[in-house]
Amino acid sequence: MEKKSIDITIQLPGGIETQIDGNKLNIKGPKGEIEKTFKYPNIKIEKSDSKIIIKSKSKTRKFKRILNTIESHIQNIISGVNNPYIYKLKICSGHFPMKVTQEQDKIVITNFLGEKIPRKAKILPNVNVKIVADIITLEGVDKENTSQSAANIEQTTKINGRDRRIFQDGCYIVERYQKNE
Repeated sequence: MEKKSIDITIQLPGGIETQIDGNKLNIKGPKGEIEKTFKYPNIKIEKSDSKIIIKSKSKTRKFKRILNTIESHIQNIISGVNNPYIYKLKICSGHFPMKVTQEQDKIVITNFLGEKIPRKAKILPNVNVKIVADIITLEGVDKENTSQSAANIEQTTKINGRDRRIFQDGCYIVERYQKNE
């Protein structure tokens, strides 16, 4: 007889603590802690020993795709609390000397293409920022927040209405990796 449900099991490595409260998943590791809520109908997340089990009552392709997406998110969280994600951006200013500073949860870019009004990029929570010379380094345990913060900086310095072959000023992602310790 064919099963009417789908189950995906994720094995937790050593040193990882998990708490599940309904749809809220809290994973704590040696480098940090991430809390994420999954709001999908007919999908349950359970913990059994050192395993996380994602269950769906329906066995359709739609729910299989949703389960695979949730599994990927959980794998990224587990990977991030063990080894943080790092994004490096290069500050390129060929026409005007651009100044990049950090103010609380924002990156402020002044004198971009000679503009009088500074441009600001939002840095999401739990992302550490270091600015050394012409390199901006973002480090965080949450892959989504770290990558979105890097994208916010890159989008803030996007140039419209000018020839991009000549005006190559901006902040560009040049490297992304996961720190292995």
